[in-house]
Amino acid sequence: MAQWTSAMGAAQLARLLNSQQDRPAGPGTRRPPAYRALADGVRLLVLEGRVPVAARLPAERELALALSVSRTTVAAAYEALRSEGFLESRRGAGSWTAVPAGNPIPARGLEPLPPEALGSVIDLGCASLPAPEPWLTRAVQGALEELPPYAHTHGDYPAGLPALRAMIAERYTARGIPTMPEQIMVTTGAMGAIDAICHLFAGRGERIAVESPSYANILQLMREAGARLVPVAMAEGLSGWDMDRWRQVLREAAPRIAYVVADFHNPTGALADDDQRRRLVDAARSAGTVLVADETMSELWLDDDFAGMPRPVCGFDPAGSTVITVGSASKAFWAGMRIGWVRAAPDVIRSLVAARAYADLGTPVLEQLAVNWLFSTGGWEQAVQLRRAQARENRDALVAALRRSLPSWEFAVPQGGLTLWVRAGGLSGSRLAEAGERTGVRVPSGPRFGVDGAFEGYVRLPFTVGGAVAEEAAVRLAAAARLVETGATGGAEAPRTFVA
Repeated sequence: MAQWTSAMGAAQLARLLNSQQDRPAGPGTRRPPAYRALADGVRLLVLEGRVPVAARLPAERELALALSVSRTTVAAAYEALRSEGFLESRRGAGSWTAVPAGNPIPARGLEPLPPEALGSVIDLGCASLPAPEPWLTRAVQGALEELPPYAHTHGDYPAGLPALRAMIAERYTARGIPTMPEQIMVTTGAMGAIDAICHLFAGRGERIAVESPSYANILQLMREAGARLVPVAMAEGLSGWDMDRWRQVLREAAPRIAYVVADFHNPTGALADDDQRRRLVDAARSAGTVLVADETMSELWLDDDFAGMPRPVCGFDPAGSTVITVGSASKAFWAGMRIGWVRAAPDVIRSLVAARAYADLGTPVLEQLAVNWLFSTGGWEQAVQLRRAQARENRDALVAALRRSLPSWEFAVPQGGLTLWVRAGGLSGSRLAEAGERTGVRVPSGPRFGVDGAFEGYVRLPFTVGGAVAEEAAVRLAAAARLVETGATGGAEAPRTFVA
């Protein structure tokens, strides 16, 4: 059961149901009875995360009026949903959405495969690219040259190296957000930053609002911290946030924290515009919610004609009283460079630093020196340009390969980031992931990115392979899709070793 119950109004549900009518039906598809079509529509909205699990549905009479159908049709649809496990009802309390017992919350995150397994399996599980050489080697060499003075100290810098804190603050100031070093804490990756924030602001049982879908590893981190996750559905397409839903959740659920990825959202690739950012900050401030903005993808715009990034979320709260910003070198540079940072008000930074004594004490000095070298020499900008070119080439190759091998799969091509969010032609993402293990391609299923089993019809595909490897990945995905379509449970041909 979901951990917060929202109310879905009749007019709102009717709009969502009517939006499904734009989807083309397959050839030869017979029109189902009205009650069945309504039940299927609600079920799909739940599985896609557009209607949260545990959302209270409107009364039969109210929905019938909104849809201009008979109350008998709605009653029959509700009964069908109850029998299939997608609706629960209690006399006098109404009806609310659910997922069947066979749709468990995924228990794992997105851990990478060991390198020795990569000869026979194409790994599309992690949105990470190889290091942009020669910049990694140069950064480490530069760090070694700067290391001797630090080696004569104890080496513990709970807030981060002063030089790196000052450099990160300077970079925010250059983006139009005046920032002091006292507003920066260096962390062990973005995961370390968000873990510290959750422990400081959200104790066990506290509500945290999250986009639906959202980044799987962060969702798992929050679950293990004992948070009560409150999903907020994304707007249709790649248009960012649904502000009506955000205002409702922040007002009614009063979450302690809201976690958002406004810059090339993981997994959908959506980019929130200036107006959405300003309105969300205002809504969070009014609700007393701490807004955590994860901008680890903010430098990964890919298109040559990209119009430019919107103002950073913290630009609408420069003092950091409402917005806490999290950044990282892991996506824009290399996942092996476990350097992240937090930008917040100085008192928040002091509290995070004080709490760190009971966690990891500090971030490795050598890696901090390497990132500082990149920032101070201009190597960062050149490395990120290389990363953009590689991701753009991979994205275009993967998109073309999917359109050839799996033309029924639906997706919008994002302008940046590292991920493609794909509706898998009506197939189960979980079964595709299972079948992919047999055909030699590893993909994460949609429910990993949702709360309470949503997004069963999706998979996430990162831009981590290109050229012939992307083509082969699509071929193997198509083979996995055929296994799912035919209900095959074994006997798949072992994948051949692939050499690019």
